[in-house]
Parts: sequence; C-alpha cells; structure tokens
Amino acid sequence: MSERKVLNKYYPPDFDPSKIPKLKLPKDRQYVVRLMAPFNMRCKTCGEYIYKGKKFNARKETVQNESYLGLPIFRFYIKCTRCLAEITFKTDPENTDYAMEHGATRNFQAEKLLEEEEKRLQKEREDEELNNPMKVLENRTKDSKLEMEVLENLQELKELNQRQAHVDFESMLQQYKEFEEQQKQRELEEDEQEMKAMLEQAQSRRLLEDSDSEEDPAPAPPKQLAKGKPTDILQQDSEPQAKKQKLETWQKSVGKFSVQTKLSGLVTAKRKSVSMVANGAGSQDVPSEQGKQSAHGTSTGTAPGSSTGVSSLGLLGTYSDSEDSKSD
Repeated sequence: MSERKVLNKYYPPDFDPSKIPKLKLPKDRQYVVRLMAPFNMRCKTCGEYIYKGKKFNARKETVQNESYLGLPIFRFYIKCTRCLAEITFKTDPENTDYAMEHGATRNFQAEKLLEEEEKRLQKEREDEELNNPMKVLENRTKDSKLEMEVLENLQELKELNQRQAHVDFESMLQQYKEFEEQQKQRELEEDEQEMKAMLEQAQSRRLLEDSDSEEDPAPAPPKQLAKGKPTDILQQDSEPQAKKQKLETWQKSVGKFSVQTKLSGLVTAKRKSVSMVANGAGSQDVPSEQGKQSAHGTSTGTAPGSSTGVSSLGLLGTYSDSEDSKSD
C-alpha cells in the first residue's frame, strides 16, 4: 500500500528492457474515447439533428496511408442518437478542422465555404498575373482606388470622433435641466394665475348674490298650524267664552295696564251725576254684573289702590239700565 501513489518504481540493477517481449498489435486497432461533436450535423438515415458539443462514446482509429506533414490523421465512429446509424468523420490538420466522411451532412458551414471561395479567387488572380502583365497593372490600379476609398472613410470617421470629443455633454445636460426648470416654473405661474382668476370670479358671484338677497328678502316660511283634536270644537262650544282666555299669575294679582276691550270705542260712559240720579235698581245691578263678569274672567283688572275702577261691560249695563228707567 505504500506504493499506491508513487510514480517511480524500483528497477533492479540487472533489469534489461530489451528482454521484455513486445505485443504484436494491429496498426489499425481501435480505441474507445469520449468526445464531443465538432460541428453541427444531420443524420442521413432519420434526419435527426446533432448539435455541436454533444458528447459521444466514440471509437478512434488511425487512418492508413494518409498523413499531413508527418502528422497522422484519425477517424472517429459515432452513432446517431435516434436511429443508431453509424456516422464517421476524421481530422483535417491542413485546415485545422474536422471533415465529414460518412453517415451525415454538415450544417452551417457558410464561413468555411466563403474562405474556400476567397482562396480560389486569389489563386486564379495569381495565375492570370503570371501570364498577362496588363492584368497586373489593372489589378494594381483597382487596389490603389480601394485603398484611397478606405483612407477617406477612415478620415471621415476620425473627424466625426473629433467632433464628438469637443462636445461637452455635461454642459448640454445642465442646459437641458435649466430648460426643464424654467418650463416647470412657467407652468406653476400659469396655474396660480388661473386659480386667482377663479377665486375672483367666485367672490364676485357671492357679492352679487348677497346684494340680491338684501334687496329682495326671501319670504318667511309659513307657520305650521297647531294640530288639534277633532273634539276641540265641541269643547269650545260647550265651554263659555270667558274660560278660553287664561290670565297669568301677575295679571290676576295686579291686572292689565292700559288694556282696552273691543267695545271701549263704541260705548261712552255717562257722567257720575246721571248715574246717581238714575234708578237705584239699575245702579245696584252694576256691581252684580261686574261680579258676574269678574267670575267669568273677562273684566279688566284695576290697579291696586283704585276703588272706582269699572269695566266697559259694566258701563254698558248701567247705560242700558238708565234707558229703561227713563222709559218707565
């Protein structure tokens, strides 16, 4: 176990490598190697696409009687992933590439075809120049024209780069920012002016409305009638009219000040002398009539301290009594 990782082995002093027997192996023997597809290909049998980089367990062999500058050429055998058909390709050291040999077709080799076409044209041109000196002159003039055009294009590109180099992008950005700020300020000012105009219009409308309301006051809302019971009419008819008018407490004790009834303007009181001369029965009925009226609560109260206060109804009674006495 101590020699598991040791590279150098022990050789005895009498070791002779020439005495080791050599195995006789065929030159075209095959090895199993793990590789990736070197290019995109399509199987001819089933049409399956095999993309570049797909891994295969391939068999490798050396191609007999083929070499390039002493370098051997190897052939590889792989199988299609769908139909298991055999596909072979080999190395191409001359073009540093791989060449498809059997079982599939190579895809996407436009670049390789372009390179081959360029090489073919270059070879034909060289052959023409060898036999025709005038063709050499024409080719040189064409080349010189192409070079002049290329130089002109390069000069234009340099000028464009120089123009862009002189441009100060920071100043341009600063100017753009200032322009944006100015535009925002203008918009804000316009908005403020519009708001002021709207406020002024609203104030003028309010003033006009206030002036109109002062000139033409709005009519007062109608008073709501007190809701009564339907039996109130019967109660009013049954109760005497005197009970409808209720006196306040201070009116009962003191009386009303300068209050005249509706009949005060129609009835005129007689003089004291006439009332004294009249029949005694009529004069005696006055206090009784006054008492009745006061009982009903319709007579007017007199101020405290006045002994000769008589209501209008009492005067009416005295006046009627006096007339009756005269007629008798």
